[in-house]
Amino acid sequence: MGHHQLDNLDYKILRLIASNARIPFLEVARECNVSGAAIHQRVQKLTNLGIIKGSEFTLDSNRIGFETCAYIGVFLQSPGQFKEVIEKLKDIPEVVECHYTTGKYDMFLKIYARNNSHMLQIIHTKLQPLGLARTESIISFKEAFRRQLPIENLATYEKEEIAMEPSEDLADLPEEPVKKKRGRKSNNNNA
Repeated sequence: MGHHQLDNLDYKILRLIASNARIPFLEVARECNVSGAAIHQRVQKLTNLGIIKGSEFTLDSNRIGFETCAYIGVFLQSPGQFKEVIEKLKDIPEVVECHYTTGKYDMFLKIYARNNSHMLQIIHTKLQPLGLARTESIISFKEAFRRQLPIENLATYEKEEIAMEPSEDLADLPEEPVKKKRGRKSNNNNA
């Protein structure tokens, strides 16, 4: 996979379109001080590299009748089930995300349902028939916030990282003298 060589213009374009997927290329061009054609070519390059995977509208799940959001930790019966289970999960429209994970779960799902009863129905009629060992559910009360990934120029990030590393020159400095502690004064006036 690896990182691709991106320049400052690429990062600026990514920041602009990630914050507003509907921004016109001409507005991006004005912000970047380049031509609209240059933006179009750059976006096409970023798409061909797989950096930009598409654009989408974000729906308010509650307003369209999906009031329950749950995260479900999945335990498989055997490691050989991954591929088969993933393919079957793709056929369940309420499953909107599926992640391979470390830790106690084999996979972690994000599911939307109309309500808790519908969630229970999804678990019993759609997930359990997949032959899972078991599942653990976590219900989300409310999404506090959601945001895009931070778009940073990795060259700038690497420079900041290097600046934070301790310098080898510090090893040559003499140690700070240790102050000797004197006897502790007593607040006891009985003496």
